[in-house]
Amino acid sequence: MRRPINRIVLTLLSLSLLLAQAAFAAPPETKMELVTDTLHGVAIPDSYRWLEDQKSPATRDWLTREMAYTESFYPKFTALDGIKNRLTKLLRIDRVSAPFRCGQRYFFTRRNSDQELWTTWCREGKDGKEQLLLDPHTMSKDFRTSADMMEVSDDGKIMAYTIRQGGQDETAVHFRNIDTGADLPDVFPPNVYFGMSITKDGKGCYYVKRIEGGASRAYYHEFGQPLETDKYIFGEGYGPEQIVGAGLSEDRRTLMIQVSYGAGGSKSELFIKDATKDGPIVTVVKGVDAIFSGTPIGDKLYIQTNLNAPNWKVMVTDLAKPTQENWRDVVPEAASPIEGLTFVGGKIFVNYLEDVVNKVKIFGPNGEPQGELALPGLGSGGTLSGRWDDQEGYYSFTTFNLPGSIYKYDIASGKSEVWFKPDVPFQGDNFEVKQVWYNSKDGTKVPMFLAYRKGLVLDGNNPTYLTGYGGFNVSSGAYFSSVYAIWMEAGGVVASPALRGGGEFGEKWHKDGMLDKKQNVFDDFIGAAEWLIANKYTNPKRLAIMGGSNGGLLVGAMLTQRPDLFKAIVCWNPLLDMLRYHRLLMGPYWISEYGSADSASQFSYLRAYSPYQNVKKGVKYPSVMFISGDGDTRVDPMHARKMTALMQATVTDDTPILLYYDMKSGHVGTNPLGKTITDNSIQLAYVMWQLGVEYPAKN
Repeated sequence: MRRPINRIVLTLLSLSLLLAQAAFAAPPETKMELVTDTLHGVAIPDSYRWLEDQKSPATRDWLTREMAYTESFYPKFTALDGIKNRLTKLLRIDRVSAPFRCGQRYFFTRRNSDQELWTTWCREGKDGKEQLLLDPHTMSKDFRTSADMMEVSDDGKIMAYTIRQGGQDETAVHFRNIDTGADLPDVFPPNVYFGMSITKDGKGCYYVKRIEGGASRAYYHEFGQPLETDKYIFGEGYGPEQIVGAGLSEDRRTLMIQVSYGAGGSKSELFIKDATKDGPIVTVVKGVDAIFSGTPIGDKLYIQTNLNAPNWKVMVTDLAKPTQENWRDVVPEAASPIEGLTFVGGKIFVNYLEDVVNKVKIFGPNGEPQGELALPGLGSGGTLSGRWDDQEGYYSFTTFNLPGSIYKYDIASGKSEVWFKPDVPFQGDNFEVKQVWYNSKDGTKVPMFLAYRKGLVLDGNNPTYLTGYGGFNVSSGAYFSSVYAIWMEAGGVVASPALRGGGEFGEKWHKDGMLDKKQNVFDDFIGAAEWLIANKYTNPKRLAIMGGSNGGLLVGAMLTQRPDLFKAIVCWNPLLDMLRYHRLLMGPYWISEYGSADSASQFSYLRAYSPYQNVKKGVKYPSVMFISGDGDTRVDPMHARKMTALMQATVTDDTPILLYYDMKSGHVGTNPLGKTITDNSIQLAYVMWQLGVEYPAKN
């Protein structure tokens, strides 16, 4: 009787699965409630405004039905199990961060292969006893609560740390006495904090937080006193479109304050305050259309700026005479832009980006050239961490076929050695990384990294994963990704162009991809896809694209502008309704990058490319997986929700338009490792299904 019963059970299970799939042959029905705004005399209809209310019962019910619809496709993701097994092997390895010193203690984070979250440690001296400081595994049963070190006092005795729920940007701040292991009674409630520095005497801290309305303000808190009595320091007059940041210098003598006009904006201001004497706020530079960042070292103030230097330069002045007329050049502008700047061991380490490849040059405190920090190859990394009075520093390096390792650099000898190399089971020598250049629509030459298995045949049929960002002065270099590794093992090509809007070629490159020039970013990405097709790497049926956040806007624009070029799109945590983004969550910070529909002139170009306003009936669209979650308190998840509903209502054939949504995940990568493995496996399996890629490949 056993075998017939088993057959019956299997038959019933198969029938249930077929019924479930049949039940979701079409997307869930989504109601339409038309709302029409009139902006600058133009009617803007929106049938899914109701989905902006994240907590409403109607939205919650809709999300449940959408996830059930998405999950009904999982049986079609035939590569899912193989990807998940392989990704588990690649990611479940021991990892550790580079250490940093405060007092006689060294602080670092660690995640062992059997752990879900990063833990925080300190070591007494270089080789002394290790002490576990934070273990977030004990804070929640589902490991969706994380704890991270935020700041350590100069003597290494007090640690500020954050507790984050899910992926939210808001964190609570706690303080721990490292000698006793006990927390101080001081607790800052969940908020977005833009700086936290414990004073030299350990009696208090300076910090910046968001206030009601979205603006940010700097305060001083004395430990043991109520938060309501905290002393206001700086920020009056600045609104939600400016970001105030503040932190103490390495020697804790100087409070450095920077005001940024938006995230990735083209203007900032600098102020300083003598923290040893509770001195007044002194203006360093204000009202100049350029970006400035300052680093106090001893009695000097080093300033990195793009003032009359699109590729950036470094200047210096006395803290006693900080205003602009007293500045002098230390590291002049070069042919390649500066990506990073650190001060370690009495030297200035300047990380340049030469054709999107990092090069680190060394200068003395007065700008005298002192050689170069030799990196292991062509890739990303090399920004040295350490203190001005240290004799060693640490940096990381990675590229598409080389997992990131940490190197220790000896200041005196100028030599590097591997400090930590993760045991990633990946044969990087089997793969090739190269850089090509192509022409964008207006003739601008754009570089692009390609990575794939050696011996690739250019037959125009290789599955290709094209990704990009193009915004906020962020550079897109070559780096190792376990997802990319699996894709290359499956015979796929990874392509990553350096789009305008990023920082790959200085501030001009950034400005050429922002505000009314944002279309250049989209044209650059289209140019990359067309080059890959013309040069026989792939074809539109074998080409998938992926982007997140600002990159989600990028691939959303590709969906509406060139749907013929792509077979599948992964669009995570995106901005898609560009006429309303600035009204929600942290949207005001990005007006300097995108503009605002409140402005008649900016409304015109935003409307022209905003993906949500450019979906059209009758167009053959590629399949899309939109990804977001309730915990994204940076880019409102309404973008993904509304676009999913609109696309599902517009697409009349059987092309899957899916929403992968999690109730706790957010914009920042704080998921437990198991959740990360599951999410990445589903996303990659979806792409392989759409492009017809088998994994593991059948012989």
